[in-house]
Amino acid sequence: MLHLRMIVPADRTDEAVACIEKSIGTTHLAVLPGAARDPVGDLVMCDVAREVADELLGELGELGIEKDGSISVENIDLSLSHRADQAEEAAPGEGADAVLWEHLAESTHEESTLSVTYLAFLAVATMIAACGVVLDNAILIVGAMAVGPEFGPLAGICTALVQRASRLALRSLVALLVGFAVAMALTVGFSLMMNGFNLFHDYQVTAERPNTGFIWKPDMFSFVVAVLAGIAGTLSLTSAKSGALVGVAISVTTVPAAANAAVALSYGEYAQARGSTEQLLLNLAGIILAGTLTLFVQKLLWAKQRERTAKAAARKATAQP
Repeated sequence: MLHLRMIVPADRTDEAVACIEKSIGTTHLAVLPGAARDPVGDLVMCDVAREVADELLGELGELGIEKDGSISVENIDLSLSHRADQAEEAAPGEGADAVLWEHLAESTHEESTLSVTYLAFLAVATMIAACGVVLDNAILIVGAMAVGPEFGPLAGICTALVQRASRLALRSLVALLVGFAVAMALTVGFSLMMNGFNLFHDYQVTAERPNTGFIWKPDMFSFVVAVLAGIAGTLSLTSAKSGALVGVAISVTTVPAAANAAVALSYGEYAQARGSTEQLLLNLAGIILAGTLTLFVQKLLWAKQRERTAKAAARKATAQP
């Protein structure tokens, strides 16, 4: 269940309440006239099943509430209510399959913004991966994958392509390209510094490296894994199962590939740098392709779900005296 808290202009409160009352899967409706002070309006609250929340938010958005008031959505971790149980049962579909497009757009907007923190995380992750490739240490590679924040811009690009949001696409693309460029440049400097301290050696870069040599040798398995990771990552975002993102992060070699390319460049190993760059681009392409297709399929399926929801709501309205 989700909890909606709205500040509604007084002249639109009746319309907002009507939208909530006619929607199936809603309960615990409360209206506090004149309770809001900034902006001025009525405070309207209700609980809604996740399955029907996207459609309800769309209807409320058409009233201009988000422009002249506000709409806040919160997850309800525990609801001890028989009426809430009935609302969830009445809503068609499963909550885990529901997509809140407004929430997805908002979350990807935040995660795909080029910021100092984003650059710092990506640079640190790339440097950790650089240590991993030089030492041929798979544990450091996994750690670097988990630290890397690059899935945010990738998800932003996928969302922008499906929703046709050009500004989100541009913001995400800038964050992705500039982020990797800065991280790789800093890692080149880091590698030279480590070499100066006699901690990195050229023979370590040119050695066999059985644990990490795959990073600069892309093949079809790299693309397959990237596609599967893109599907899993997108599903984890749309179903609010963020814990799965950790598994996604450590299944693709984006950050390690960027790190290996930077280290190879610092030692003049251009063949490795080229192979690592190909690995990086292959993984990025696989994730974007899979993520976009996953969102597109979800959008089609959810359109059918909304039709079923509308029919159920019509039956509910007909049954009311």
